[in-house]
Amino acid sequence: MATRENVTAWRPTVPGVTEVFHAHFTEYAYPMHVHEAWTLLIVDDGAVRYDLDRHEHGTPDDTVSLLPPHVPHNGSPATPDGFRKRVLYLDRTHLGDDLIGPAVDGPDLRDPVLRQRVGQLHTALTRPGEEFEAESRLTLIGDRLRTLLRPSRYEGPARRDPALARRLRELLDERIVEGLSLEAAAGVVQAHPAHLVRAFSAAYGIAPHQYLNSRRVDRARRLLLAGRAPAEVAALTGFHDQAHLTRHFKRLVGVTPGRYGVSARRSSEGVRPVIGAG
Repeated sequence: MATRENVTAWRPTVPGVTEVFHAHFTEYAYPMHVHEAWTLLIVDDGAVRYDLDRHEHGTPDDTVSLLPPHVPHNGSPATPDGFRKRVLYLDRTHLGDDLIGPAVDGPDLRDPVLRQRVGQLHTALTRPGEEFEAESRLTLIGDRLRTLLRPSRYEGPARRDPALARRLRELLDERIVEGLSLEAAAGVVQAHPAHLVRAFSAAYGIAPHQYLNSRRVDRARRLLLAGRAPAEVAALTGFHDQAHLTRHFKRLVGVTPGRYGVSARRSSEGVRPVIGAG
């Protein structure tokens, strides 16, 4: 079997994330080492075995592993074909030192909700323009980790806060094009980011980043109907680029901005428009 070692690493512009690390290793084994940051690990293929605090652990693909800062650990493939993993290195913004002990005692968390959220965060981090979504997902992941590691401190579902949700909606409506970070929004409305995301989602049935993208797509539709080109529309509606606009536009409208604009031009020329996804 040929040895394969493929690595992709970058630092996103998302507060709290110091590094994103995606890797596929077949034979490489990590020696004992430490990190300054928290290590949040999921394995997509294969499995990893590692020692943490002199105890052996493993990471099958339905597990999220959280390794605390400054605690020595190693890592090696637990299957013949190696492993493919995605890792986030997080600073102390979302996870405090009070969680180090519980994480050492139980670093491997089998929680489907957490596993799904971590995967969604990685997807958002690979897409330019989705920083607001990534912030929101990271905030909820931190909240979930605290709940799982310190269940005695979990106070149950957060109370509804429609006034706070309305304040955030007004803030997003004011800044559709320029947007804002979750951290900045939380500072303006004086609320914890996790509570802010939960309150908004409970009040409107949609996450803040989904609401903002919906408003941007609505504005894009009007500009496309007015004859503007998709690339220009992307810049005028707050999307990172045309690809970013296309991804959200097609998800919400069912066709690409280009096909939508063509249908508008055909309609203005007196031709019966036909909109299709093909």
